[in-house]
Amino acid sequence: MSWLGKFLGGAFGFLLGGPLGAILGASIGHQFDSGLDGFDRLANEGFKPGEQHRVQMAFFTATFAIMGHIAKSDGRVSEAEITLAKRVMDEMALTPEMRETAIKLFQQGKNKDFALDEILIQFRHECHRRIHLIRMFLEIQIQAAMADGEISSTEQHILIHICEVLGIPRFEFERIKIQLQAQQRFYSHGRQQQARSQASTLQDAYAVLGLTPSASDAEVKKAYRKLMSQNHPDKLVAKGLPEEMMTLAKEKTQKIRKAYEIITKSRS
Repeated sequence: MSWLGKFLGGAFGFLLGGPLGAILGASIGHQFDSGLDGFDRLANEGFKPGEQHRVQMAFFTATFAIMGHIAKSDGRVSEAEITLAKRVMDEMALTPEMRETAIKLFQQGKNKDFALDEILIQFRHECHRRIHLIRMFLEIQIQAAMADGEISSTEQHILIHICEVLGIPRFEFERIKIQLQAQQRFYSHGRQQQARSQASTLQDAYAVLGLTPSASDAEVKKAYRKLMSQNHPDKLVAKGLPEEMMTLAKEKTQKIRKAYEIITKSRS
């Protein structure tokens, strides 16, 4: 079991304060006694290597709570959104305790008084400019919004606001959204996948890498290597990604590799 799993199972004491600690504590029943002191202190200090576990807790907590908030934002939580949340939990192979905690965090995110901005501000401080980690968090939230087929105007508004608080430019949000939409088409299963033309598949492969067919061979290789480096599971875990989420990172690199293979084959 990973460190995070042991903590949520009750083997560790306090490590996370602030609004994230509050909702995590409410979900697992631990008593966190530092209040906002730890959060305020962290905002003025640099990230320390020993605080990696703290970042893992923050990522896990913010991911499922904000996923629930986005799902509820357009009035009701659809079956597709619930299915996506469960799929993420399944891919993480959560222990029963962790799964129960993730569900409770998702439910807390649906509350009307959910402190979105406070959660995001602390999450950004905990990550301490670890851009690739923040990007993966955003990708999970965008995928949650896309779960029922399209991103509603309300969900779009919240996602843009999340980017503003996390310091992600609007153009970068749009670029990530286009890439994820392309991935969704590129890796869809069943008859729809079989019926797709080779040309549309190739076009989506370029979009997965954030490119157009006019890109040079050198640009294709550079984009591929950059994305593989950004999404390398071991690197992300070292930066604070919970070990349980390595499966999500591995899945992402497999998609990137497949897109690259299709592009290079088309050019040979």
